[in-house]
Amino acid sequence: MKNAITIDVEDWFHVSLFRTKIRRDEWDKLKSTVVQNTCRVLNVFAEKNVKATFFILGWVAERYPEIVVAIKEHGHEIASHGYAHQIVYEQTRKEFTSDVEKSLLILENITGERVLGYRAPTYSITRSSMWAWQTLADLGLVYDSSIFPVKHDLYGIPDAPRFPFEIRFLNQTRLIEFPLSTVVLMKKNFPMAGGGYLRLYPYWFIQRSVRQINAEGRPAILYLHPWEVDADLPRLKVGLFKTMRHYGNLALTEERLRRLLDEFSFGTVSEVLADTEIQTDWPRTAMPAHYGNGKLHTSVPAS
Repeated sequence: MKNAITIDVEDWFHVSLFRTKIRRDEWDKLKSTVVQNTCRVLNVFAEKNVKATFFILGWVAERYPEIVVAIKEHGHEIASHGYAHQIVYEQTRKEFTSDVEKSLLILENITGERVLGYRAPTYSITRSSMWAWQTLADLGLVYDSSIFPVKHDLYGIPDAPRFPFEIRFLNQTRLIEFPLSTVVLMKKNFPMAGGGYLRLYPYWFIQRSVRQINAEGRPAILYLHPWEVDADLPRLKVGLFKTMRHYGNLALTEERLRRLLDEFSFGTVSEVLADTEIQTDWPRTAMPAHYGNGKLHTSVPAS
């Protein structure tokens, strides 16, 4: 079974962990590593003959269009990670729309191709910001991959479906959601989709989790950031626990990525979704049926 492998293209200083340490107006003054680290990831994919989906931050694409071109020329799928790495649930709808629109314009001007997918910074479409789905659909996006069906201090909708599902709106637009992968342990969803989980958990657990998901007849979706292959990242003081979570095992990331690519079949989000059964019956009890304007409808049977 083919699984989806995804890269969230942002620089080391964009991460939400540093929001109180680094102001946005300081970003351009910092040493960027995003191009060299993204090229390193591209080389791994080229070596393993694997195509991936790259969710690219508009801020990065605007300053380094050559990396967007390189990603496209390697045959990978290009999707949006928003423009300025802003948390969705901290934005108004107008701000969110502007941020996503700006990123789409930049990416599509560089590639000459329509962008189909989006992933929110810090997976920040949560129960309080599910209104963002309507915006994404209205902007013409086909799929989103922002939902983590877990409980976490920064993100997550614990009772969301674990596998791809479709959201239909009363204005006839639709959006497919491809949640980040989890496994069920003691009746609770346990995250394993990549990033810090890939770096900090034992490799055998990630390996077994992907096999378990595939045994359920479902694809896994994994993610990494380019900065995670760089053991020499600039270090900021963020407290012991956050330091372990953010900087832990960076030297192992590339090796573990290579092992996964050797042991499992991977492709882009779009090609995996094309071969995946899409759930259409997330219960109304799990999600409000509409938001203010009454546009969202979630339980229309498959046509």
